[in-house]
Amino acid sequence: MARQTAFLIRALVSGAAAAAASTAALALLARAEGKGALQPTNSTSHWLNGEQAASFKGADLAHTLTGAATHFAACVFWAALFEWRTGERGPLAPLPVLRDALAVSAFAAVVDYTVTPKRFTPGWEFVLSHRSMAVAYAAMAAGLAGAALASQPRPQQQVGRHPGLRRLA
Repeated sequence: MARQTAFLIRALVSGAAAAAASTAALALLARAEGKGALQPTNSTSHWLNGEQAASFKGADLAHTLTGAATHFAACVFWAALFEWRTGERGPLAPLPVLRDALAVSAFAAVVDYTVTPKRFTPGWEFVLSHRSMAVAYAAMAAGLAGAALASQPRPQQQVGRHPGLRRLA
């Protein structure tokens, strides 16, 4: 039971980091393309509010909260796959972690836009260019990798002892 709980906590932490990183990227990318910063988040609510959700620039419960909650849930889902792929935590090297995060993020993009029915896509295609969507998925990967690397256990060192000194008997 403790292993499943640890796995779920890691998936929630990684998913939250992925959601935060990708949401920030989406807002910046939307502004760079002359759109409202909340439009990509609002457009994610299109599964409930229809395609007109993408044109809503304000913040409200129906569009923004629904879109943010949907995006968070999706990020936690993909984070669970990432956490399963990285396995039990030992010392994690940055490059393999980043590779795995990019692989999961790329897989998410492919599934989101080729397998998933149109009504349940992230909806970013209504607001952003393909290039910006790719950058958002890269930000998701950065969030996954960053959370994994930041939360890994650190080796403990005894207080007052330098690892390079031998014990004198």
